[in-house]
Amino acid sequence: MTGAALKRLLVGLPKQSTQLRHQLLPKWMALPVFSSDPLSSTAYATQEMMLVLVLAGTAAYARVLPLSLAVATLLAIVVFSYRQTVRAYPHGGGAYIVARENLGDVPGLTAGSALLIDYTLTVSVSVAAGVAAIASAAPGLADARVWIALGFVALVTLANLRGVRESGLLFATPTYLFVATMLTLIVVGLVRCASGCPQAPSAGTPVQPESTLGLFLLLRAFSSGATALTGVEAISNGVQAFRYPQSRNAATTLGIMGAIAITMFLGIGFLAAATGVVATEDSVRTVNAEIALAVFGMGPGFLLVQIVTAAILILAANTAYADFPRLASVLAADRFLPRQFVSRGDRLVFSNGILLLAGAASLLLVIFGADVTRLIQLYVVGVFTSFTLSQLGMVLHHRRVREPKWQRGMIINGIGALTTGLVLVVVAVTKFLGGAWIVLLAIPLLVILMRRVHGHYQRVGLQLRAGVLEEEAVRPLHVCLVVKRVDEAAARALSYAQAINPASITVFALKSSEALTTRWANLAPDVPLRVVASLGDRGAVDRLRETLASEAARHPNAFTAALVAETLSSGWLDQVRHHLIDLRIKGSLLGEGDLVVTDFASPEAGPGPYTLEEPAEHHVVVLVSSINRATMRALAYARGLQPTSLRALSINLDTARSVRILQDWQDWDIRVPLEVVDSPFRSITLSLREYVRSFEPDGRRVIVTCVLPEFVLPHWFQQPLHNQTALLIKGALLFERGVVTTSVPYHVPDPDEVPAEFEVDAGRTLES
Repeated sequence: MTGAALKRLLVGLPKQSTQLRHQLLPKWMALPVFSSDPLSSTAYATQEMMLVLVLAGTAAYARVLPLSLAVATLLAIVVFSYRQTVRAYPHGGGAYIVARENLGDVPGLTAGSALLIDYTLTVSVSVAAGVAAIASAAPGLADARVWIALGFVALVTLANLRGVRESGLLFATPTYLFVATMLTLIVVGLVRCASGCPQAPSAGTPVQPESTLGLFLLLRAFSSGATALTGVEAISNGVQAFRYPQSRNAATTLGIMGAIAITMFLGIGFLAAATGVVATEDSVRTVNAEIALAVFGMGPGFLLVQIVTAAILILAANTAYADFPRLASVLAADRFLPRQFVSRGDRLVFSNGILLLAGAASLLLVIFGADVTRLIQLYVVGVFTSFTLSQLGMVLHHRRVREPKWQRGMIINGIGALTTGLVLVVVAVTKFLGGAWIVLLAIPLLVILMRRVHGHYQRVGLQLRAGVLEEEAVRPLHVCLVVKRVDEAAARALSYAQAINPASITVFALKSSEALTTRWANLAPDVPLRVVASLGDRGAVDRLRETLASEAARHPNAFTAALVAETLSSGWLDQVRHHLIDLRIKGSLLGEGDLVVTDFASPEAGPGPYTLEEPAEHHVVVLVSSINRATMRALAYARGLQPTSLRALSINLDTARSVRILQDWQDWDIRVPLEVVDSPFRSITLSLREYVRSFEPDGRRVIVTCVLPEFVLPHWFQQPLHNQTALLIKGALLFERGVVTTSVPYHVPDPDEVPAEFEVDAGRTLES
């Protein structure tokens, strides 16, 4: 099974961009997608609060209900505050957008960094808590909790890669079943308490106090209980995923989520205290399990509570999967994260963001042993940082915009900012030594990293567009044909070289033999052959690279093209072996000086004899993603090939971007026709394959050359910040009969050395 077939099996068939509207969620489906985290946190928030209070002895559990009321009040304030945000930002008003728009870049990036960290922890904590619930019912699985947790992360990741609507359908049933089960548990528990509360199995367990019940311990317990608020902001980040009217539906869903979460949190807090649950680090069962045993006994009711709790906790990670990739896409669109996170994948989801989240969460699970208590120490800091900055941003938004009833909104958000800010200080102080220091350090480091990424994109964009109006002149072309043997591929490659108007052709062989020399003399006696090294010489590729670099240096005012003849073997094993050699050759040459690298692939043929036959038609297509110096250089190279037809091609993945390219093309009077082709499946390679096939290339009579502008950065570690689209295109076109791919490099000067006199609109710089 090929990689593409396996991907289709696991993820599903691609979806057209026009289907995006059909992926929008109704309220009943949006609730489980965006609210599973805050709803599920009621399964462990009370327990974490009690684990702190027990340090002062079981008498401290008298504070469970008052602390639960305080957390519930805070949750209500945050829900009301975010309803204002949803209404003010109908297109999505996450903390990053609100803070950056109203407070500036650094506060916005701080909020964004905090949320990225918080979403990662959401996955880790939720899955770890779900595994703990499973272990409560089956203690024998406790030792395998890390592997079980990683397996669940993989399942949730796969579900999200299949698409938002599919994951919503998958998660709706467990979420609603959890809510119904927990509300039933609370109601039955309250009814039974009317005639004397049943006692949990752990009730009366003696505990040796390790501390006094002071203010600091109460604040620690409160900050642990505040984990119940995690995920509340998810709806404001995901407004665009709702059906229309989006802001109203999002606000309604937020209110429903708040009401359910507060009811369950207070109910569990009351029953935990009333049934005498004792929670310690050594407890085998969770607090919810103890309550369920007290209310239902060891029977179907208890098992149902454990099953739905485990399910909702594991699926609660979906809240992070819904918002982390979306936030990463927004940050990448603003050039604070690598551009690979901007686009949607085959299934209309942000696939790269989903995979990054899965990897980061899995790493945390391994490092912390899938231990909820250890992971929880890192939690909440990020979410309350984003809460505070978002609410402060909303206060300034109301003051600046002054919409109807703006004073009311400003007061609500002001109260939200004040309360969440105070809680942030409490959380940072009380959890600092427990692990919060890691997050407090990670947030500014991530901000610094994102600012450096942004600066890199800006500087590279400036360099690429400096002098872009200067049309490069056509230069002479010197062809260096690279062959490993004399076969059909070598003959066709030479025919191609003779057809592209070269000033000179020199052949370089990687194999020294009398038979090869004789066969070449029979094929092309007038074309000189130079042997670089024997095929068995491990340094042959390096010597070839040095030799061709010297050839390019001899012609500084001309193009020097390394034309690699590649034979497509019929056997897959031979194909892999030969392709790896060719790949190494092409990889070593690209970026070496100003060498243009051309790949000419031809199917394996018989033993010969071979003939030279120039193509009757040679069509050249220059790929354009933006207009910059790399593009102008590629156009100059293409014009020098004297093709039958020459055109520039832009694949439309973003309408606004395509309109900008068309406008710039006209404004700068570029004298090459430009075509824009829609890509309904958001795939450059798929659309390009369909386009080149329209010429009906056969490799003999008709040949199509795809010219790819590629810029080469001065440092290897800068390359991952840019899309590797050219590599994907070359791989996709390798097996297209009669299609040649050419990479025309442009060496970007050190981005730190931007000409001071050159300025450009940052919104129109290159993104590749």
